[in-house]
Amino acid sequence: MTFEADFLAQAYREEVGLPWPLLIDRDRSLYRAYGMLRGSWSDIWGPSTWLAYARELRRGHKLVRGPADWAQRGGDVLVDPAGAVRLHHIGKGPADRPDVAGIVDRIERTETGR
Repeated sequence: MTFEADFLAQAYREEVGLPWPLLIDRDRSLYRAYGMLRGSWSDIWGPSTWLAYARELRRGHKLVRGPADWAQRGGDVLVDPAGAVRLHHIGKGPADRPDVAGIVDRIERTETGR
């Protein structure tokens, strides 16, 4: 789920190799429903965020400021085809995200019934 523009959501899907679509929540009603409210400055720009950005710079990645609302708390919600929530993670800041491999593993376990 994202509140970004369609072309930014598509670019993200391609960048991380997501095999499923992203829901675009322009009015952020689902963000609010899942408890992803706005974070404070210290929540968003705490030490873990700076550490994550430093790691990205060391890897040679260029940091680009996006058009997003910097205070919007992010997270990840994985809903299976039957509508059951299989993952509900509210990020403490931009660096607090489950890794894509872990999310894919949850999808595969759900599909096989493990």
